[in-house]
Amino acid sequence: MSEILQHREAGVLTLTFNRLDKKNAITTAMYSRLAQELEAATGDDSIRVAVIQGAVEIFTAGNDLADFLNNPPISKPGGEVAPVVRFLNAIRDFPKPIVAAVAGPAVGIGTTLLLHCDLVYAGDNAAFSLPFVNLGLCPEAGASLLLPQIIGYPKAAEKLMLGEAFYAEEALEMGLINRILPPHEVNGYAQAQAAKLAAKPAASLRVTKSLMKMSQTQLAPVMTEELKHFGQLLQGPAAKEAISAVMEKRKPDFSKC
Repeated sequence: MSEILQHREAGVLTLTFNRLDKKNAITTAMYSRLAQELEAATGDDSIRVAVIQGAVEIFTAGNDLADFLNNPPISKPGGEVAPVVRFLNAIRDFPKPIVAAVAGPAVGIGTTLLLHCDLVYAGDNAAFSLPFVNLGLCPEAGASLLLPQIIGYPKAAEKLMLGEAFYAEEALEMGLINRILPPHEVNGYAQAQAAKLAAKPAASLRVTKSLMKMSQTQLAPVMTEELKHFGQLLQGPAAKEAISAVMEKRKPDFSKC
């Protein structure tokens, strides 16, 4: 069974993380599928809205660590774009509304991808985290630009520098999400909101979204700069120690990093 489920109905494209045995951790193949679906939907007039969702117990644990180490998010020589970069570019540039339904943990990219969604609904069990610094890395997906814009610099600094989990009530207060619901209702509510959007004039929605995003002129270059530093840090001693500690289930020692 596919680890990314795709469903199209009444103008709504739904993409569902479907790897529960691995906490919906995202692999290179999953990033490729997500990118393909969003790219195809961009030019498909029958698709008017996209929904990204997980399961009642978890949205996504972020990157699959083993796959991540074997396939680092760095574009290869010759112009081949890494699948994660392709996905991030696709979600950044998607011209139609994107609705996200988040229940349970949303780790790393599970949180940063939400910054590119237009409406985000969360279960009261949602737990968001941005543990990049704790892994010896830096933000990705434009989070260093978008998060301060959305929640303010002090809160963004707290979330990105400390990397501690925060929960649905705080996410709502900060403006990161639109509404909190019981976990078993989140996906259905997101679908209902997507259906409302799909029934509206498609051109008006696209123009409205593009106008709201006009101020994000620095987003693409910031994402490129983030990726450059991310790749460099990934090869550094802090990231190697952090990842080794995770795999060995011990506390990392950054005293020499």
